[in-house]
Amino acid sequence: MQTRTALVTGANGGLGTAIAKGLAIEHHMHVLVAARQMPDARETADALRSAGGEATPIQLDVSSDESVAKLRTTIEQAGGRLDVLVNNAGRNSMTEQSEASLGTVDMKTALGEFDTNALGALRVSQASFELLRKSDAPRVINVSTEMASLSTAATDFYPLAPSYRISKVALNAVTVLLAREWAKHCILVNAYSPGWLRTAMGAPEAPYSADEGAETALWLATLENNGPTGRFFAEMRRMGQPVVLDW
Repeated sequence: MQTRTALVTGANGGLGTAIAKGLAIEHHMHVLVAARQMPDARETADALRSAGGEATPIQLDVSSDESVAKLRTTIEQAGGRLDVLVNNAGRNSMTEQSEASLGTVDMKTALGEFDTNALGALRVSQASFELLRKSDAPRVINVSTEMASLSTAATDFYPLAPSYRISKVALNAVTVLLAREWAKHCILVNAYSPGWLRTAMGAPEAPYSADEGAETALWLATLENNGPTGRFFAEMRRMGQPVVLDW
């Protein structure tokens, strides 16, 4: 049986590294470790190989059309196979003062987060489609947030964080529409919230580690062919099992 290949964007730290590690070490996949800077990608890939995994570093800026345009060629040079895509790369400016109110949102910040968090995932998905459709079990996982649920946004206890929330709502829309369009190719596309993590994007006092935040991503990456698609899941650590969130 040929080794499955996974591409993880933003894999050079925190949650991205934890997902890449789980796919490489626990699930024995060849992981394409993507980061904006090649030295960062190499460092993570080297660590995975030292731990016994199979990993290849690639340079990828999901907000750059030029960078993403090179992706298929890069994957072909790394073996020409893609079974799992994890759109993890993201930006989060919620701690900036301007994000405390819709009246003070900086449009440059908002556009930057939308471009990375939503359009970045769409760019990479577009570039990966022809390779994914050749897989016998293609999976796409979009890393979202519970803060993107429109069903609970009016009453939840999270910070307002307009730029981050809006960009992740858009990512959820990308998830639903990709799942709808790619269903005929048997590509399962889902989003999930990893929860509040002890990472650079999270905080030291957060309740979960990056490894715990990766659990749902690993479950979605290894779904059976009759598994769910076009759904939004909560973090498994908090619930003890996969739980569907309202959009």
